[in-house]
Amino acid sequence: MNMHRPPQSIPEYLEQLRVALTGADPALVQDALYDAEEYLRSELAEQAGRSEAEVIASVASSYGAPDEVADIYRDTEVKVQTALRPPAPKPRTSLIGRFFGVAADPRTYASLFYMVLSLATGIFYFTWVVTGLSVSLSLVVVLIGIPLLILFFGSVRLLSLVEGRLVEVMLGERMPRRPLYSARGRNWLQRIGDMFTDARTWSTLLYLLLMLPLGIVYFTINVTLLSLSLSMIAAPLAMFPGLHLNVWMFGIDIPQQAPFLLPLVSMSGVLLLFASLHLFRAVGRMHGGIAKHLLVKTAQYS
Repeated sequence: MNMHRPPQSIPEYLEQLRVALTGADPALVQDALYDAEEYLRSELAEQAGRSEAEVIASVASSYGAPDEVADIYRDTEVKVQTALRPPAPKPRTSLIGRFFGVAADPRTYASLFYMVLSLATGIFYFTWVVTGLSVSLSLVVVLIGIPLLILFFGSVRLLSLVEGRLVEVMLGERMPRRPLYSARGRNWLQRIGDMFTDARTWSTLLYLLLMLPLGIVYFTINVTLLSLSLSMIAAPLAMFPGLHLNVWMFGIDIPQQAPFLLPLVSMSGVLLLFASLHLFRAVGRMHGGIAKHLLVKTAQYS
């Protein structure tokens, strides 16, 4: 497409904006296209007596040409991400410093909490999808299932935005803050068709279903590693009078048979705890990538 030719319609404007945003984060592209279409269509509705080309030409001077809007969005994104990004931990050069420095990274604890929360959200998402699909599909034969299925797909898109906010805030992965622009500016039959033919609808359903097994795995890993490491750290308390703590390793009752090993068990627990924090942060990054791949519409350029 010729980027120097002024757009004559809203689809042309959006296409030029999409091309101008080549290389930008797909979530940013989705937000920019939504905002641009919302603004252009509101201007078109207010100036009903003018042609679409005239309205586009007039608002280009105030809202901006596609390449100008793209630059504004890129600059704004840098400022917003800088403001929202948690303070970076002090850089450490030594291997020991990097290993223990994970405790100073706020994203570590956000990932830890997300792993715990994912069990609850996974149960809700799975129940919602299974119930919504089963009820609406079973009622399709009596026609009432068709509007129920449409409402269900609409709710799935809403859930994807909610999950996106959780992922962005807690895991630091940039996610859309606006709905898909392609569902707007079309009649209701076209919008219904978009829901069924858009691959992102089905990938979102897949993500919501996957959240239950992922949530179970995340929660199990989190609880198991934290409880094991903290119990190992507290092992020396078994030597205090009146405390009856059982510390068994490799079939040995350590407080009774090898109490000299208790400090070693405690130190091993500290190492396990910090290794677990590294794992939690890595899981957070991995899940952010999964969410980005399944929930964000990848821009297509022509």
